[in-house]
Amino acid sequence: MSLLKRIGVVSIPVTDYAKGKAFYHETLGLPIAFDGGEEMGWCEFGAQGQTTLSINVWRDGTPPRGGALPVFDVDDCQQAVKELRKRGVKIEDPVTVPDMVIYATAYDHEGNKFQMAQTLAAFNS
Repeated sequence: MSLLKRIGVVSIPVTDYAKGKAFYHETLGLPIAFDGGEEMGWCEFGAQGQTTLSINVWRDGTPPRGGALPVFDVDDCQQAVKELRKRGVKIEDPVTVPDMVIYATAYDHEGNKFQMAQTLAAFNS
């Protein structure tokens, strides 16, 4: 059984939330699937239930260019982290955004990042 299900979102780091949202929504015409607002710094474009594209405000210096980040859906982020660590994968501790998501960042053998995310029930309503 695979721990990682499907790619749920591909996240692109931005430094200006309003400009990023305007570009992907207004300029490219992508529908907004979820808008967490400027404070959260997260907006997803596309159709709910399908793979989406998101912008994520990068608050730690200059974001990496070409830094798209695949995010895999998982049923249980804590368990997935434990299992991947057993398999020798370098992975950070999970982060919980209350009523939204539990996610963890992992790295492949070359240091490329990917994440796994467990959607919390309140986020679906």
